[in-house]
Amino acid sequence: MDELLQAACAAIQVRYDADLQEFRGEYTLFLTPETVVDAAQTLRDEFTFEMLMDVTGVDYWPQLEPRFHVVYQFYSLNHHQRLQFRVPLNGNAPSLPSLAGIYASANWREREVFDLMGIYFDNHPDLRRIMLPADWEGFPLRKDHPLGYEEVQFTFNVDEINKRKRKPGRYEK
Repeated sequence: MDELLQAACAAIQVRYDADLQEFRGEYTLFLTPETVVDAAQTLRDEFTFEMLMDVTGVDYWPQLEPRFHVVYQFYSLNHHQRLQFRVPLNGNAPSLPSLAGIYASANWREREVFDLMGIYFDNHPDLRRIMLPADWEGFPLRKDHPLGYEEVQFTFNVDEINKRKRKPGRYEK
């Protein structure tokens, strides 16, 4: 492990009571929603992880509680090091503080997680849907979201599929 990465992991473990896990050379710190903002601020200011590369959500329904994990990927441009934060959240009204005040790139990434997973980011400057229409109901990347289904068209079933279409073979405006 690089010196910078080792120092950052040790400091965040001690200050924020984080659990550290290593898998195939990648390091992940497990944090609580209450500590994620301070830990990210420490990571940026003291250890020069100046880039938030990604924010994403994971749904472990129905197997695991807490149901959701929000995953943050940080990168240090000067040291070419990566570090990951994971914040477990329960399935009932999942929310955590926004990192948009620390990393500008968190703005749209958190909106995407909100839009598709239904995880709320407190104190976000503009938390609204970014990919789906404003009147969309539900969160399509949750594992309990109902699936829509349209059969794949092949040469052997084209007639059967065209019977169910409103205007087969025509462009609809």
